[in-house]
Amino acid sequence: MINYQFASDSPKSFIAYPKGDFDLESNTVRRTRKPKHSSFHPVIMIKSFGNRVMYYYKLHPMMLLLISLSFGIVTLILLSVYTSHIRTITAYSKSESDVDNAYPFPKLRNLVMVAGHSIYTSSSCERIDKEDSWFLESYQKNPGQASTFVAHIKEGIESAARDEDALLLFSGGETRKDAGPRSEAQSYWMVAESKGWFGHQEKVRQKALTEEHARDSFENLLFSVCRFRELTGSYPENITVVGYDFKKERFVNLHRSAIRFPESRFVYLGTPAAISSREAALKGEALVRTQFEHDPYSCLGALHRKKTGRDPFHRSIPYPNGCPEIEGLFRYCRASLYAGSLPWA
Repeated sequence: MINYQFASDSPKSFIAYPKGDFDLESNTVRRTRKPKHSSFHPVIMIKSFGNRVMYYYKLHPMMLLLISLSFGIVTLILLSVYTSHIRTITAYSKSESDVDNAYPFPKLRNLVMVAGHSIYTSSSCERIDKEDSWFLESYQKNPGQASTFVAHIKEGIESAARDEDALLLFSGGETRKDAGPRSEAQSYWMVAESKGWFGHQEKVRQKALTEEHARDSFENLLFSVCRFRELTGSYPENITVVGYDFKKERFVNLHRSAIRFPESRFVYLGTPAAISSREAALKGEALVRTQFEHDPYSCLGALHRKKTGRDPFHRSIPYPNGCPEIEGLFRYCRASLYAGSLPWA
């Protein structure tokens, strides 16, 4: 057998067809063009999506319009919920040290509110249980009426003394012109002071303050909630209201419902009216309760006129400056209940 030896400089292998597309007619090679863009390029995808949308729009214009409208509504709802959530978080995201510096009572969590009913006008603190020491309307001029005011004050103090986390507020504005620029709230505070806080001075005096702008029972509750926010930096976890026993239904079922505060965290402590005025008081309460059923925010008709008449000195109401989270509740005026966002609801 003959072995052929090939030198190292033997010719290279022959390439029959060069790379690329060979044109037989021109006897040249045409290079393959590379695609300018990938199939996943965002511009191409957007154009493709737009073309499809236009195609479906031509086929089903009403359906596409309804889908777009639904998407827009859902987006607005989600943005509204998100914005409300962010505002709430921002309002409560302060550190404990910042709260301590900003508010005088940051550790108090519960509200005890005593609703005022009259103004103390005597220069002597020894006559608190005498009717002529109080400015009374005609329907209040009954034997034993003054003692009922004192009973409210005492009940509120004792309730606050039992709860170390409670802030006590006496609520009521300068409601009587002939009584001068004295508020119901300050009158109650002075009576409490003159009575030595009924034996609870050390526990209660330093956490008992006033809300001096309320002109009716609904404002007693709403304004006190806002005042609580001003003093503590938060809203009350529990609310206790002190007043006449025959007003329990008004506060629990109407006023509480109007601000949508949870019933399980709301307590009403009622004391009896004077025996001589109880029958007339029950009739008057039935009328007022009916009015609040049709006007829960006392901003329409007879309730609004009555409230305006109880502001003889045209005091500027500062709220809701101290409680911006519930500003919508202050601005609301309809017969239906407020449905906006609330910190406790």
